[in-house]
Amino acid sequence: MSAPRWLDPLLGNLGDVASEIEQRGGAVAALQRVRNPRRASVLILFDGDPTASGATPPEDATVLLTQRASAMRQHAGQVAFPGGARDPEDADDVAVALREAWEETGLDPDSVEVVAELDPIEVPVSGFRVVPVIGFAARPSEVRAVDPAETALVRRVPLAELIDPAHRFMVRKSFYRGPAFAVGPMLVWGFTGGLVNALIGAAGWERPWDTDDVRPLTDEVRAAAARAQTWQESAR
Repeated sequence: MSAPRWLDPLLGNLGDVASEIEQRGGAVAALQRVRNPRRASVLILFDGDPTASGATPPEDATVLLTQRASAMRQHAGQVAFPGGARDPEDADDVAVALREAWEETGLDPDSVEVVAELDPIEVPVSGFRVVPVIGFAARPSEVRAVDPAETALVRRVPLAELIDPAHRFMVRKSFYRGPAFAVGPMLVWGFTGGLVNALIGAAGWERPWDTDDVRPLTDEVRAAAARAQTWQESAR
């Protein structure tokens, strides 16, 4: 099947996603460019009632996010969309996104209807040029952290949590300043936070939130770690 109607506002306004992402991170980030970037893809996988016809996501709508293990050398503990670098055997950017999602979360690629690809986005801090691939799963497959040494948590995050102004604020670290989301045990910021922010805005799902609420990143990382511990204890 094609994408549900509630995704139409987003899919019809993808140009605004790219322009918003280009402004992420402030003036210093805007001046950075990647030399000889590696190609990569991420999968932005939505699910939810495929028959819902409104312009806003239904109550059960989610997006798939992962959290890297705290022992990883790069980007330890950070939240991201499933994804990674392109391998020589990958046919295209979509193949990269689906393969990486399968390797990280056990996602069945056959459960995904690919509905759009965004233009590549440069990520100077990692040296990648990333292609976001948007997918929809009418019948979501089971997901999990396939390798706990690499992935600490896999979660279908309700879009309602991400849209809720109470979960939104800005974080700062040195010259960086960008949007962030506190959703359950996860702190979504950086490239992923900027992309989520741009998607919500382009889709017209955004509700007024306090953009003047700017918090030190280190404080929010500690707060997320505390939430994660409570989350794990409650799950036992």
